[in-house]
Amino acid sequence: MELLIIGGGPAGLSAAIKAKEQGLAEVCILERNSHMGGILNQCIHHGFGLHIFDEELTGPEYAQRLIDRALDLGVTFMNNTMVTDLDENRLVTYVSPNGAKQVQANAVILGMGCRERTRGALRIPGFRGRGIFSAGTAQALVNMRGFVPGKRVVILGSGDIGLIMARRMSLEGAEVLGVYELNDFSSGLKRNIVQCLDDYNIPLYLSHTVTRIVGENYKLTGVYVAPVEEFRTPIYSQEEFIPCDTLLLSVGLIPENELSKKAGVQLSPITGGAVVNSDLSTNIEGIFSCGNVLHVHDLADDVTLEAYRAGAAAVDFIKNGTKISQASKIAVKAGNGVSYVSPNFVQPNQDVELLFRSKDVYRRATTTVKDGETVIKTVKRRVVAPGEMEKVKINTGSMRSCVVSIEGS
Repeated sequence: MELLIIGGGPAGLSAAIKAKEQGLAEVCILERNSHMGGILNQCIHHGFGLHIFDEELTGPEYAQRLIDRALDLGVTFMNNTMVTDLDENRLVTYVSPNGAKQVQANAVILGMGCRERTRGALRIPGFRGRGIFSAGTAQALVNMRGFVPGKRVVILGSGDIGLIMARRMSLEGAEVLGVYELNDFSSGLKRNIVQCLDDYNIPLYLSHTVTRIVGENYKLTGVYVAPVEEFRTPIYSQEEFIPCDTLLLSVGLIPENELSKKAGVQLSPITGGAVVNSDLSTNIEGIFSCGNVLHVHDLADDVTLEAYRAGAAAVDFIKNGTKISQASKIAVKAGNGVSYVSPNFVQPNQDVELLFRSKDVYRRATTTVKDGETVIKTVKRRVVAPGEMEKVKINTGSMRSCVVSIEGS
């Protein structure tokens, strides 16, 4: 097999499309679910496709555009197929309705997406019965199964899925009592705060968290919330009890990199995704990574654009072999005010777009890209926030180092 793609969401589909457009004969997507499209299938709200298709689509519509294009180009789909192993030689082991099989690939693209953090990761004490859901699980229940989890809802975390579900639950007749965010800034897009909370009069409580969960007879009856002080320590003297029957958790996403670890792919301790070069290749030759399995994106359009690059790079590798010079690689580092930057390495004399997130909210912000003490580029923005991915395009020229930093008030 020339190219195997693990994951049939927007990343996998887009990478497959680009590989086929580049003339590759054998492109196969392995998808564990019964349908291609990934998380897009349960995102029935509008807002997708403005950059790729020049129109506003729902998640399923966006997915179907990619699926139709991939089918037209002759991409092979394998649904209900779980990849169980991947080694450093690109030997892929998978289980499908036809049994367990192995296939050797000339190149592999990792497009497995991400998963939600669970209640267990938060270590919130108290009741452990029914009524507690991740925001994504609640979204699937409401949008795909027509089941509304409850009538009085508290949401912990202001990630985009949580914000969108605040609106969705309101539209289904539930009372959303509030969204509580541990940080002093929202982790979601500004537009989602406006369209999903402000437009529905749903309060957002920054610097607050859930301290205890209460229930009886295996059913949630309420939660205690409290403001937090320095170091995110709850102020227990100001705890407040909120009666509710549903708690939704929107507390971050984690790239699905178990297979990456098996193959020996180096992972970033910050993003949890692969460490990649500017062509999205990993430290394992012939294995590429893109989309939310690399780092969590805000927009499906950005996932598609990144996956296009991975698909083109995989084809180039298959046809021409590796082109990354280990000796000339330039490490891209996160400086002051920056959480992480992707890609992690670039090459000299290259046009490249750097994607990064800030650590905090900065107003009158200036982003600076430096090679040592030499300023390569500056970009000024009115506001920079962790909830929105930032981008800057540079030409690496003869750079020997690359540091991205942010300053502001």
